[in-house]
Amino acid sequence: MSSDIAQQVKEKLDIVEFLRNYIELKPAGKNFKALCPFHKEKTPSFMVSPERQTWHCFGTCGEGGDIIKFLMKYENIEFYDALKILADKAGIEMRPGGDRDFQASQKSYRILESAKDFFVSQLGMASKVNEYLAERGLKPETVKEFEIGVAPDGSDQLMKHLIKQGFPVADIEQVGLAIKTDRGMYRDRFRARIMFPIHNHTGKVVGFTGRIMPGSENEHVGNPSTSSGFVAPKYVNSPESPVFQKSRILYGFHKTKGDIRDAHVAVIVEGQMDLIMAWQDGVKNIVATSGTALTNDHLTMLRRVADELVLSFDADEAGQAAAERAIDMANAHDFTVKLLVIDDAKLKDPADVARKQPGHLAELVKSAKPAMEYYFQKYMEKVSDDLKLKKQAIRLILAKIRGLSSPIDRSYWIRELSYRVKMNEDVLVDEMTAISAAPAPAAAAAPKAALPADREATRRDIILRRLLGIMLHLKSDLQMLNDYVQYFPPAYADVYRDFTRPDDLRRKDIEDLMSAISMKFSFENQDMDVESLEKEIGVLLRRLKITYLEDRRKELSESIRTLERSGDDQKLQQAMQEFAAVSRELQGA
Repeated sequence: MSSDIAQQVKEKLDIVEFLRNYIELKPAGKNFKALCPFHKEKTPSFMVSPERQTWHCFGTCGEGGDIIKFLMKYENIEFYDALKILADKAGIEMRPGGDRDFQASQKSYRILESAKDFFVSQLGMASKVNEYLAERGLKPETVKEFEIGVAPDGSDQLMKHLIKQGFPVADIEQVGLAIKTDRGMYRDRFRARIMFPIHNHTGKVVGFTGRIMPGSENEHVGNPSTSSGFVAPKYVNSPESPVFQKSRILYGFHKTKGDIRDAHVAVIVEGQMDLIMAWQDGVKNIVATSGTALTNDHLTMLRRVADELVLSFDADEAGQAAAERAIDMANAHDFTVKLLVIDDAKLKDPADVARKQPGHLAELVKSAKPAMEYYFQKYMEKVSDDLKLKKQAIRLILAKIRGLSSPIDRSYWIRELSYRVKMNEDVLVDEMTAISAAPAPAAAAAPKAALPADREATRRDIILRRLLGIMLHLKSDLQMLNDYVQYFPPAYADVYRDFTRPDDLRRKDIEDLMSAISMKFSFENQDMDVESLEKEIGVLLRRLKITYLEDRRKELSESIRTLERSGDDQKLQQAMQEFAAVSRELQGA
């Protein structure tokens, strides 16, 4: 059923006209081109084919597909949600009783929406909760805007309400609103809690966060005895379900995405109250994680509407560790990353700032500190006159700089580090390249087959280890390296030529060494996907050539200085000609 509707949608809707609602398309022959909306770029690499009714990015991300795939990725929604939106636009009816998966998801949304309405209706009868929300600084209109409600203190009040509306118990359990006991009975998952509904990107309720009632934080539940009962958790979140995946949901995004797009900046906080209070205080370009750490899916979604992130995390150890993980991930997605620093020790979080100092939070967002400054401050404290400690601290910062997606950003912070530690930029770049490479394989091999040890490794050694590791891991055809052997250091050239000889002529020690490289790479890079590794091969080959040319030009420069002193004009002329040729080739590389 869904495949038939999908085909009808693609036949009725023109992909070019539809995509014009999202991106600026320009003619490119019989096709159209645009800046890819799924990764940052300056030169258009996103192509749309009216003939095939498809799109493809020939840039960094390499994504492609049809009109449905585009809407799924751009709006971060599931297939059936995208199909429903496009079917409505095309005037195609999604008939009831059609695709079972689609119908199941629609039923889940109806159950969750009904539960949300039930919780909201209970708020009017919960005077203590209303008093608590007012004490926290929430205005009635804000409570209404975010549809905050209350789960009553009863074992099955929500269950009874939903069953009366005709929803089966099994479906109520599937969306996380009911729990089946050991005795086979069902009870409400959320009881005696303040309820915050969680919406997906399109505004549908997909789950809830329930905060324990004020004053009950230390109460024991289960067996009344404190020895066998347990303290109820402060927050309870909906479990994951077919319509709720925490790694893909950002709390409040359905309401704030327009403001984020306008500002090109997203403020990220950790909890619902932080977001709601900030939103009430005028900071509208804000989202919150929902019971999980920041994920790559979150960042991919935000990258479509923002260039900059301002992160706010707790000041405790766990909060700082979460901040560091988030910074490193965001840097890899080419965001400009800053940290919101609360400048008053008496204020613990953004909600506190918004309540006690209205208007000040927006100022803190504007004055947020660049994330790399945070790393400098954190690790530079360890720098001392002790060379060992100094090297450790510098390496920690270099590892962070290495993670920056933009070469411009890396260059800027290398220069800044150079100034602060009073070291040459080239030395720092060499050190950063060295720490980014995997250690040399610990394989027993004949002296001829051995590759340079870590302490002797040049930049080309390091690049080649990575390159060979990837190609052996992917079982790529090493013959494609033939045109690049001229750029290999001698030891690697010997190993490569031996390894690519016919099987019966190949040395056993060479084969063992290459096997060790492959195994070590596979172990240390097991989380990397094949597509990313294949793209990296091209990057490494170009880097290998450039590094060779840079090294050769440096050798020639030193040779020219020596020959100038020696008075050998013929050799000097040859060296200068080769220097000019290498320089031209380097410019075109």
